[in-house]
Amino acid sequence: MRRFLTDRARRAVAASLRGATRPAAPSPAPAAALSRPSPSAPSAMAAYMARAMSTSAAGTPPVSLDTINPKVLEFKYAVRGEIVTHAQNLEQELHKNPESLPFDEILYCNIGNPHSLGQQPVTFFREVLSLCDHPALLDKSETHALYSSSDAIERAWQILEKIPGRATGAYSHSQGVKGLRDEIAAGIAARDGFHASGDNIFLTDGASPAVHMMMQLLIRSEKDGILCPLPQYPLYSASIALHGGSFVPYFLDEETGWGLEVDELKKQVDEARSKGITVRALVVINPGNPTGQVLAEENQKKIVEFCKNEGLVLLADEVYQENIYVEDKQFHSFKKIARSMGYTDDDLPLVSFQSVSKGYYGECGKRGGYMEVTGFNADVREQIYKVASVNLCSNISGQILSSLIMNPPKVGDESYESFMVERDGIISSLARRAKALEEAFNSLEGITCNKAEGAMYLFPRLHLPQKAIGAAQAAGAAPDAYYALRLLQATGIVVVPGSGFGQAPGTYHFRCTILPQEDKIPAIISRFKEFHEKFMDEFRDVSRDEAPTGA
Repeated sequence: MRRFLTDRARRAVAASLRGATRPAAPSPAPAAALSRPSPSAPSAMAAYMARAMSTSAAGTPPVSLDTINPKVLEFKYAVRGEIVTHAQNLEQELHKNPESLPFDEILYCNIGNPHSLGQQPVTFFREVLSLCDHPALLDKSETHALYSSSDAIERAWQILEKIPGRATGAYSHSQGVKGLRDEIAAGIAARDGFHASGDNIFLTDGASPAVHMMMQLLIRSEKDGILCPLPQYPLYSASIALHGGSFVPYFLDEETGWGLEVDELKKQVDEARSKGITVRALVVINPGNPTGQVLAEENQKKIVEFCKNEGLVLLADEVYQENIYVEDKQFHSFKKIARSMGYTDDDLPLVSFQSVSKGYYGECGKRGGYMEVTGFNADVREQIYKVASVNLCSNISGQILSSLIMNPPKVGDESYESFMVERDGIISSLARRAKALEEAFNSLEGITCNKAEGAMYLFPRLHLPQKAIGAAQAAGAAPDAYYALRLLQATGIVVVPGSGFGQAPGTYHFRCTILPQEDKIPAIISRFKEFHEKFMDEFRDVSRDEAPTGA
């Protein structure tokens, strides 16, 4: 349609130019914007033609919802969706008029962004990073007095020696600085007890770009499926949609603490294949997001065996590996599990994701992370490198931080004791916050909540009255989204509706981070309880026997 209008405009302009030498018939004066200039003024004539063509397409903008990539329209990302947008609007209202709302601040419990909620950076990491960013400080005599430990200064020197030209503002190798990748590989080997190679490390701006890279690699069409958990972190459904694949869900079992059953995986793979979908990979998030479970070692072995037997790539999201809060669970990487079972690179394609944004470090804004890629042949690895090279490289600060989190201070280092005090203080505080919120949720009518064994979230289930569900439907909203919006409007607390993560049909949840500072948790619990009790009273189902006379 737009092409037709443009061609018609060109013909109209050409006709008007051909008639320029003939006397014009009397007619109403044209609009000033399209008044025809003299043919002797070429630049004015060119401007006239451009205005004519753009005016001919008035009402048909070059970009609209009808003309953008439909895959962009299809995907959703609830973590920063409508509830958050509304919260930001309310925050602006609070700035303009502090007395206008029934609360004095917005509490963003929607996203795992620790520093935004008051968590302090780890001293050793930031000292090393600052020295790498400004190497001239290393030559100043007063630097030793300014920094808390000499090994931070020494580590900065070591890192700079690994960076060509000591230039932290230059592009690096597209996989990342080789020396930093070797440091990460050494950290992986120390963690797992099995060899790791820096050649298998791809440094990225957080884990998300690494996930996108693998989806680009694996998805050829909508006939390719990726097996993902429900509930899931919506990065996966969004990335699969953007790259044109099929999302193949498997349900975690809420009744068993969000267990991952291999029988469920097999059922979903067989069903997808019956529909003509080639299932390419299995995504496992451990510890779980949004569900907070930590997989048992025996469960992981069954998952590895399943991927081996079914010919699937195992995509292991392990960004919360430092966030474990229960004594009877510990983190085991899927690579460690596979190697302990005797599987080598020849047996199982495996990609592990890690990020500086989570753990006890929480450096979300530094955008650092990596993927370890094993089990792919040289030809495929070359294609992965080609995809990585399109972005030139990840940012150098993120690369440095990635090497630091996998190689923190060790016993005997000057900064070790102070580092461990910070690290253990953060993890133990997160554990206390998780327990306090879990107990608060479970004390309320109409809410049940599994324990947060790890990660940064709780995912309580809402058992909503039928009247509340009806009110949500009347408002055109999912019931848990309706609840989350009402919670925000009454308390300023921002959570993410469970419908944004996927959930079993007929169930409703919300995701809440455990990240607000510990001294704020009691007030959050108090606000939440007051709101929830009023909400339940407002929508309490009344039986016919209890209904008031004449109702």
